[in-house]
Amino acid sequence: MAPGPGAPRPAQPARHAPAPKVISWTSLALLTVGSVGYLGSAPALSVFGLASVFLYVLPAFVFLVPVSLVAAELASGWPGGVYNWVREGISAPMGLLAVWCQFAQTIFYYPALLAYVASTLAYVFDPGLASNGVYNAIVIIVLFWGGVLVVSRGQALVARLGSGGTLLGTLIPAAILVAFGVAYLVQPNNSAAPMTASHLLPAWTGLGSIVLVVNSFFTYAGVEVNAVHVDELQNPAREYPRSIFLAMALVLAVFIGPTLAISWVIPSAQISLTAGVMQAFNSLFTHFGLGFAVPLIAIALAVGALAGMITWLDGPSEGLLRIGRSQGFLPPYFQKVNGQGIEVRIIAAQGTVITLIALLYAFIPSVSHAYWIFAVMATQVYLIMYVLMFVAAIRLRRSQPDHPRGYRAPALVLLCLVGAVSSVAALVIGFIPPAQFGHSNLLIYALLILAGILAIGILPPLLMDRFRKPGWKAAGDGSE
Repeated sequence: MAPGPGAPRPAQPARHAPAPKVISWTSLALLTVGSVGYLGSAPALSVFGLASVFLYVLPAFVFLVPVSLVAAELASGWPGGVYNWVREGISAPMGLLAVWCQFAQTIFYYPALLAYVASTLAYVFDPGLASNGVYNAIVIIVLFWGGVLVVSRGQALVARLGSGGTLLGTLIPAAILVAFGVAYLVQPNNSAAPMTASHLLPAWTGLGSIVLVVNSFFTYAGVEVNAVHVDELQNPAREYPRSIFLAMALVLAVFIGPTLAISWVIPSAQISLTAGVMQAFNSLFTHFGLGFAVPLIAIALAVGALAGMITWLDGPSEGLLRIGRSQGFLPPYFQKVNGQGIEVRIIAAQGTVITLIALLYAFIPSVSHAYWIFAVMATQVYLIMYVLMFVAAIRLRRSQPDHPRGYRAPALVLLCLVGAVSSVAALVIGFIPPAQFGHSNLLIYALLILAGILAIGILPPLLMDRFRKPGWKAAGDGSE
């Protein structure tokens, strides 16, 4: 997933103060809400109108619930994150692949997130810039390296800048968007998308018509990070499921409303996958004579997304650093950290690849198409990790049935099968171009997605395992 408010989070979180001994199940539910989804994902589903509700609910049951419950059992029995889970359940090389996929998905995701930020900020200056590839490329590069500079100064500064990001950039704007959308319909005005019972399910016009369901899976990706708190509940067996279902209800409420609001005011054929949120705000605020507030909401959305990105920028890279040191997967050069304890060399290497990806925005005719391609690649890479996690959970339940666990997921095998099948299905669907791409060549599109997954998601961990040297294991103290 991860990056912005609610973007995919690493299973090895960034450096935080020690967690309290006891956490309430309602507090854990709110943490989960803050770790999944962000408003930038709403436009992709708003093109379905009322059917978007189904496309949020279905992945919630077949993906969010299995991931949450299975990860809770793994976290309560095998601390250390997804590497340890998969290593114990399958093998060390597969554990490396899993933790690398957590890291690699951000390489695709950050350009997609920052393209959303760029399109949002365009409404402060000139909305026409939202579809300008050169503008998007420049903003992505500048904002990412600015985030690297901030993160390199240490966690104290990051914590101050990141506080309130979810509230400012997601919850408040979401509430405003829904309120104005409802007021627009009550006046009354006709909805741009049909809101009748016959439109509850997506219209079937071929596989391309359901491809955007992949976006729903990415909305929930990253929820496994909160499984580490399962042992802090007073009664995990009873309270953790409560927490997950409450979180699921809140997530659905927070994101279904804005998605529908966009579909009420913007015809589906005109919805931009990057600027759709601002299209809706611009339309509604102008309709109610509040056009002057459009730049303000744009800044709020951008600040919220950037705060989340900065807060978690070193999370996945820190997880990779820990495994690279303890298992010798990384050369000593990349095991170094700066005076603030930040793995700047890993982040800088990641930033170099992200810069090259960002430059593609200047050459791909449609910014929305570029955004979608990178978001799909991020989702595909992340889903590989989830498939490995589900396989490892089944094997651990069978091979180590008596291993101490603070929480045992009910019907674990069934949950894993549902989650794994759903993940594989989303992986397959992701190779098909959405209907919004027009008459794209299926083979070329699929090869493009596959090449990205292999080049950044699969090949690097294979090379890291193949060429690692004994002397790399725990090389030095890592300080510069």
